[in-house]
Amino acid sequence: MNYDLIIARYGEIGLKSPKIRSRFERKLVKNIKATFDCDVERNQGRIYIFPSDFDEGIEKLNRVFGVVSYSPATSTLCAYEEIDETLGSYVEDLISEGILDENTKFAIKCRRVGTHDFTSQEMAAHCGGVVRDKILAPVDLTNPDLTIFVEIRDEKAFIFHEKVKGPGGLPLGTQGKVVVLLSSGIDSPVAAYLMMKRGCEIVALHCNNDPFSGPKVTENFNALVDQLNIYAKGTPIKKRVIDYGEYLQVAKEKAPEKMTCVLCKSGMYRIAEKLANKIGADAIVDGSSVGQVASQTLSNILATRYGVEMPILSPLIGLDKEEITAIAKDIGTFEISKIDDGGCSAVPRYPETRADLERVMKAREDMNQDAEVQKAFENIRKLE
Repeated sequence: MNYDLIIARYGEIGLKSPKIRSRFERKLVKNIKATFDCDVERNQGRIYIFPSDFDEGIEKLNRVFGVVSYSPATSTLCAYEEIDETLGSYVEDLISEGILDENTKFAIKCRRVGTHDFTSQEMAAHCGGVVRDKILAPVDLTNPDLTIFVEIRDEKAFIFHEKVKGPGGLPLGTQGKVVVLLSSGIDSPVAAYLMMKRGCEIVALHCNNDPFSGPKVTENFNALVDQLNIYAKGTPIKKRVIDYGEYLQVAKEKAPEKMTCVLCKSGMYRIAEKLANKIGADAIVDGSSVGQVASQTLSNILATRYGVEMPILSPLIGLDKEEITAIAKDIGTFEISKIDDGGCSAVPRYPETRADLERVMKAREDMNQDAEVQKAFENIRKLE
């Protein structure tokens, strides 16, 4: 097909006030330009993209949050003779590529913005005649096999037949900054992706549990961030890591063994809150799903989050493992997450599933007096 642009559409951005909508549109354009080389124009709720490499643009636009759908299109001037010539060539391309033949039921849908000397119905009927002049395919306005769209905006006309579904959501970087507790597992990368889809800038915090876990955990963390970053052009993910093994060692020494996971998660939230306050983030994000593992029973969720004043968001809270895994496969993180990294040897054989809040708070107070715990909390460093 002889396309010369891509028309991108957004959804809920259009519900914002004019001032906010304009700001979100500008950010969306910036993110598109950061994803692939192109020129971009904005006009009345549409984003017109002119990529240097058309195939690259079609492939990568599906990674830009805020784009609800997009269409490879051919443009022309809004005049009968210009539309006739361009649509006629477009139909010939459809025929040559086997998309349209004499048995294909087709329809023309026309949409106009602006003032013209014809109605949308009149232009649709005229364009249907152009198609029929090229091939005697049957017209079916109710259940067509192929719909050709003619979108007219002031002096321009755009012709296309595909609407490719985009990722939707809001433009990345429009909704503030969050700290994501990102492990090497399946769940937390999906949680990060879903918050990115809602427009949040991501700072990924990784807790290095050495000597209770091996170097493969950190390697997988880095690989997961690299994969998520293909969706983060324009607002790349920043990485932070903390050496957390010393904290875990104190937890195992000063508290009942079965409380290790509860105290581990509790400490992670406190460290994430400390980092969030330092960098101006507005919330903490994790991959919790109710009842999935020992630290995610309702009792343990209460105990591990108690005392943290910042909002803790869990976008996966009501999803089951199959639903989470399906998203992970779709975004390309599953194959990385399933690599055997040796796990965490600090996990007790019989972990606590119904933590008593008072006992957890007492164990935390005892641990806070340990110099190694204080050292761990201060040792958050950047990863380039």
